[in-house]
Amino acid sequence: MLQMKLCGDLVLREKCTPVADITPEILHTMDEMVKMMKSQNGVGLAAPQIGITQRFLVMMNPDTNEIYRMINPKIIEKSSKTCIMEEGCLSVLGADGLPVYSNVVRPESVIVEWTDEKGDTKMAKMAGTIARIVQHETDHLDGVLFIDYLSGVKREMLMRKVNRRH
Repeated sequence: MLQMKLCGDLVLREKCTPVADITPEILHTMDEMVKMMKSQNGVGLAAPQIGITQRFLVMMNPDTNEIYRMINPKIIEKSSKTCIMEEGCLSVLGADGLPVYSNVVRPESVIVEWTDEKGDTKMAKMAGTIARIVQHETDHLDGVLFIDYLSGVKREMLMRKVNRRH
């Protein structure tokens, strides 16, 4: 059973190491992560959120319900055009146990390269919501949380709502 790591847990601030071999264990973990993500009504989940400091994540395009299993994802290009969207995180929960949200500015589109579960290299241009999700999840692999993009005042206001459980 996977255990969600919450804001304040130091594992969420670690830079993850690349996956050298796609093992049955990693594939099984990714399947479990998809189940966990769906059960919590999330659209993405990165390995550090379950305490694993390796570079892999799962995410879902909310428009098509397509599931992505990304190993060693890299954002290789970001658009200069940005947009503001509301973001939340399954690791940043309020006292009610639900994610807290805030508007975050990010590039509107990105080009992402990753290895899929079969070991094949994939590349895709993503825009809109799916671009937002992949940026949020790859940030987790570098120890970055969406709250890091907020101004000091906004971050402080949001953190007052956060229930710092471990």
